[in-house]
Parts: sequence; structure tokens; C-alpha cells
Amino acid sequence: MSAGAPHGAGGTAQGTGGLRASLSGLTTRGRSFLAAGAAAAVCAYVLGQSELLRVGLLLALLPLICVAALHRTRYRVSGSRRLTPDRVPAGGEARVRLRMDNVSRMPTGLLMLQDRVPYVLGPRPRFVLDRVEPGGRREVSYRVRSDLRGRYPLGPLQLRLTDPFGMVELTRSFSTYDTLTVVPRTEALPPVRLGGESSGYGDGSRRSLALAGDDDVIPRTYRRGDDLRRVHWRSTARYGELMVRREEQPQRSRATVLLDTRRGAYEGAGPDSAFEWAVSGAASTLLHLLEHGFSVRLLTDTGDSVPGEAGGGFSSGAQESAEAAGLMMDTLAVVGHSDGAGLAGAHEALRGGVGGGGFASAGSDGLLIAFFGDLDDVQSELAARMCRRSGGAVAFVLDPAAWTGLPSRVEEPLRRLRDAGWTALAVPPGAAFGELWRQAGAGPAGTTARGATNSGGRG
Repeated sequence: MSAGAPHGAGGTAQGTGGLRASLSGLTTRGRSFLAAGAAAAVCAYVLGQSELLRVGLLLALLPLICVAALHRTRYRVSGSRRLTPDRVPAGGEARVRLRMDNVSRMPTGLLMLQDRVPYVLGPRPRFVLDRVEPGGRREVSYRVRSDLRGRYPLGPLQLRLTDPFGMVELTRSFSTYDTLTVVPRTEALPPVRLGGESSGYGDGSRRSLALAGDDDVIPRTYRRGDDLRRVHWRSTARYGELMVRREEQPQRSRATVLLDTRRGAYEGAGPDSAFEWAVSGAASTLLHLLEHGFSVRLLTDTGDSVPGEAGGGFSSGAQESAEAAGLMMDTLAVVGHSDGAGLAGAHEALRGGVGGGGFASAGSDGLLIAFFGDLDDVQSELAARMCRRSGGAVAFVLDPAAWTGLPSRVEEPLRRLRDAGWTALAVPPGAAFGELWRQAGAGPAGTTARGATNSGGRG
């Protein structure tokens, strides 16, 4: 069996080998017929019964004839898979559409179509396709759902061929597969005022460059679609290429979302664990800030920054923000526990080291929102110093003791963070993040001790 050009995600169906592989496709019925025929032939030889020998040969030859007939079958079938959407939140559903096209000049027999899916997405879907006429097609669909975030492969698509007597089943596999990305659950957050929001896209405002005269113009290279009335001829003559006036320079408020992934900072596992709550909270915060025009980056305790090191790791531009949102959500879909014991990597990044971008002025990193797990004395002091370069800092601290039913021990880390200028909130088990977010921006408790002079934006 071969395949034509697929529609969407598909590929060529690969056989399992030669005649020996076809013999291995004998079903229990086929093997029983073969064994019964051999036994009847032996008995006929021993007893000298020629009629019994004919019966034995018939029983043995029937499955072998089915093997030969199915082995010589040459269907030309193309298969495809379409996944809609390919990125869903945990608990959401995606629809998978399968399409089979018979591109040969002969009809197919009975086909069993099945798609390989991970166990977490549900049972393996199977469909029985009746005879497909030459040039015809069949479409089927199924749904997948997962409460656990991650990246799950779908495929390869498989066809099972069988003869009319059920003696033989052969499997043909396509070579390609799709990937379903299950991102963390998110929730819409209320608009609140937080410290550290500089005037810029946080307020939807722009800063214009001085244009008092030609000497104040900062030109740039002409790009397709630029208004020709903005061509700066003096710079064009100087540089030998078409230059246009850069009339305004948008300034975007910056925000860093810090996620503590240390293995020892959390207890428990599963969708309702403290770590999954922190991942979901970080995802909700990232999307909320991007929707409000912030230039955002995701930072982990190891110092890794997403979307990358360019621009200090922050997203920039409307189109790039959409791409950065997808990249950060894909990162959170697969983020796991780190083996580190401390927050030194994140501290160095915020100081302008790894992925920090080397900003010079205090508060230039904008807003800092952190999701911490368990903080001992050393890590509490280190976390307290992280807000020195930010205009405002908000911390959500998840105490693993409280999440496992033990007495809470989060008060001392909260006190140290607040003394250092953080707006620090404890996260009780199963807390609604939207309400905590509202508390972070409500009244004096929602304003950090420093950097509150620049809180005109909306978070």
C-alpha cells in the first residue's frame, strides 16, 4: 500500500515487510485453521484416510491463500490529520480530523483506521472504514483532552487490513505525526494599579523624539510600506540609500515574571499541587501583561530567560509580543522542577548578569512579579535583594507546609520580603489567583515601599 499527497499532516503508509511479515499477521482464527489442517493431515497419514487429508489441506490452505491475497494487495491511499487547535489549555479539548483518500483505480476492502495517542489523552481511537471507491475519501474525527500540561505526540496514523474471513490482519503505518501542546490553565485578571509601570505602553502613551529641525531628526533605512513623504533627502544623499524620518519612538513598560521551579521548594504533584498553581499563575500574569502592552519576559530560578537574550530577554513590538506569548506558553507547558537548591541564577539575571540585559539605571527593569515556593532564611534574603533594580515588586509565596496540611511557616519570609520593598502575599491552598491579584493592587497593601512614584500604568 502506498500513499499519495496528503492534506495537512500525513505521509506515506509504510509496510511491515515481506511475505514473512504477512505470515506474522495471522489472526487467532487463521492460526487455528492452520493448526487444525496440519493436525488433520497428520491423522490422515497415520490412519490412511485420504478424505481426511483433503479436509486437512483445505483447512491449512485457506489462511495461506488469505495471506497471499492480502500481501499482494496494493492500495494507493493517502492519509492526513488536522489538529484544531494545536495549543489548548489544560482541561480543554482539541478536535482531530482524519482523512483517507483512495487515489488508486481499484476500490479498497474493509479498513480499520487507528491513531496512536498517549494514554493521558484518552483511549486509542479506532474507526472501521467500509469499501472506499476509486478516487473516494472518508473523514472521521475524535476529541482529545488532558488535565495535565505538556507536549503530546499524535500519530503515526495506522491502517489495519483484513481479509473477508478474518484470517489475517496487516498493519500499515504513516510516517508523520502532530504535536498537541497543552498549556497551563489561565484566568482573566482584573485591571489593577501596580508599582513599577513607567509611562509607555502600560498607559498606551508614546514618547516622541524632538523634531525641531533637521539636525534633531534620527533617520532610519526605508522599509517597504513607509510613507514617501517621510523620506529625509539629506540623509539619503549622505548614506547613499533611501532614509526616512523616525518621527516617534514607542516606549514600552517592562515586566519580569519570575517562576521558582526548585524541586525542594514544593510538595506534592498533580493538577492541584502548589507547583501547578504557580505555573498557572505565571501564565495568567504573562498574558495579562502582554494584553496591556507590556514588554515581558519569563525568568526562572536558574536564570533562563524567555523569549531570549535579545533586548534583555523582553518581548518587543505587537507582532513579536504575540510570538513571545506563544513561546512563553509553550515553555510553561513543559516546564518542570529544576535541581537547583537556590535562587542565585535568577538573582544574577535580575542584576544584569545572565539574560539581564545590563540596564544601568535603578528601576529600569520595570515591574517584577514572582512566584516563590518554600523560602528558607538564605533564600529569603536573596529574594529580598531581587527587587533593587525594579520599580515595583510583587511576590506570591506558596508555603508547601500549608499545601500539605501542616502549620504554615511563611510569615518570616513574608516579613523579610515586605521589609525589602516587596508586596508579598501568602498563597493558601486552592486560592483564586484573581482575588490575590486584586489584593496586590488594592490600596496601600498593593503598593511597594519604593518605586511607587511611577505607578501610572495599569497592570
